[in-house]
Amino acid sequence: YPLCALAVSDERPVSTQSTWGHGHGEEFDFGETMIHQMIHTIEYVLGTVSNTASYLRLWALSLAHAELSEVFYQKTLLDNMTSNGIVLFVGVSAFYAMTFCVLIVMDQLECFLHALRLHWVEFQNKFYNADGVPFEPFSYTQLVKDMSN
Repeated sequence: YPLCALAVSDERPVSTQSTWGHGHGEEFDFGETMIHQMIHTIEYVLGTVSNTASYLRLWALSLAHAELSEVFYQKTLLDNMTSNGIVLFVGVSAFYAMTFCVLIVMDQLECFLHALRLHWVEFQNKFYNADGVPFEPFSYTQLVKDMSN
C-alpha cells in the first residue's frame, strides 16, 4: 500500500488521500507497522519453539517406551531363556503382563498426547485468532436467509 500511495498523483480527491495507510482510514505509520510486525515475529518464534518442545515430549515418550521394552525383554525373557520350563513360563508370563500393563498404557498415552497436540496446538495456531470478533458458526439456514433478503 505505501508504494501505491507514492505512485498515485495528488489529483485524487482529498477524502481518499488519507486511506492509503492500512486500509482502515488512517495515515500510514511506519513505527506502528514495525512494532506490529515485530509482535507477529515474536509470536511466530514462540509458536515454533512451542511446537518443537511438543514434538520433543512425544519423542521422549517414544524413547522411554523403547527403553522400557528393552529392559522388560532383558529382565524377563533373555535372562530366563536358559532356565527350565517353569521359570521360562513365569518369565514369559511376566513379560506379557508388564508389556500389556505398562507399554500398552504408554502407547495409548502417546496416541492421546499426539492427537491432543494436533488438535490443540496445530489447530489453534492455524485457525484461531483472538481478535475480539464473536464466533459465528456456519449455518446453511442462515446463509439462505441472508441470500433471500
